[in-house]
Amino acid sequence: MSLSITARVSYPTSDTNVAKIIVLLVFLQGYPLPNVALKGEATQSSTLSFATASKAIDGRRNSFYSNGFCSHTAEDETNPWWRVDLQRSFTITAVKVTNRGDCCAERLDGAEIRIGNSLDNNGNTGKTYTYRCDGGSMEGRFVNMFLPGQKKTLTLCEVEVYAAPPLQNVALNRETVQSSVSAAYGPSKGVDGCRNGNLDSGCCTHTLEDLDPWWRVDLLAVYKVSAVTIINRQDAVIERILGAQILIGNSLDQNGNQNPSCGMIESLDGTPTYTFQCNAMEGRYVNVIIPGIKRYMTLCEVEVFASLSGRVLGCYFWKFFDCCVCLNYGNIFTVVTLFSNILSLLTVSFRCPILIQNIAI
Repeated sequence: MSLSITARVSYPTSDTNVAKIIVLLVFLQGYPLPNVALKGEATQSSTLSFATASKAIDGRRNSFYSNGFCSHTAEDETNPWWRVDLQRSFTITAVKVTNRGDCCAERLDGAEIRIGNSLDNNGNTGKTYTYRCDGGSMEGRFVNMFLPGQKKTLTLCEVEVYAAPPLQNVALNRETVQSSVSAAYGPSKGVDGCRNGNLDSGCCTHTLEDLDPWWRVDLLAVYKVSAVTIINRQDAVIERILGAQILIGNSLDQNGNQNPSCGMIESLDGTPTYTFQCNAMEGRYVNVIIPGIKRYMTLCEVEVFASLSGRVLGCYFWKFFDCCVCLNYGNIFTVVTLFSNILSLLTVSFRCPILIQNIAI
């Protein structure tokens, strides 16, 4: 992979206190995704001789069966299959299959790759797609190779499963605000990492009895949000969360409560945990609001699972580390370290006087 970088650094020429500039580039894209099948456990419908299912995830792409690196089911089987258990669910972006190369390559014709979290029918009822995972990604713990039909033989010399890194909870310890605060149950309790649903534990937020009570977290950057999880109060009045809406966007009009909706809690469903799939909605702000009613609102944790959107947030001075941080989230993370007595007086809310311009990959 080749990268072409163009960057122009400009700074006030009158500032003689800037003694040194160090630019550190860390590329967030371009690293190969991991083959998560290597740490999985494999099984198959039957085994011929010593050609066990694990041979297909041993890291060797040798396609000659006689070398002992391929799996093999019994010959002339009906609907033979092979499966790898990845041990947990992954976001799978690609599956690579190495077929037998010394003979009989046509035996693999018609094989289906199935990905999912169910073991019904040995996992062979999962969603089907061959080689490309729905043009982007599919979720699943089990990856099956399924060869439908009679008198079939399934031989695999390697199966590689490439998965995206797990998404992080980007709301953790971010800046928060809410419509009002009851006692010591401030908005930061909703992103402190504590999932305890008992109000007395000190892990939950709590508003006053507001009309349209709301809570908001500022992610400090524009993210593509895949999912939002809300932990409801569990010790009492759990029904107060009904009607809560999750909003995601970049606007602070009406405190962010006009941003697009990801979902709404419509029923209790016997669980304190509610997860909404947001399909890569973009936004810096995530709000929870109960509209159209006067009510208390309590949130015991809000988790936002997302990836950076690729937009440039800008450059800010970070006083704690005495450096200016400039972010282009799509491809590059640039840190410009400054040694300056004047700049050390700035705070993170000020724009940095040194700008990284025209960054491209």
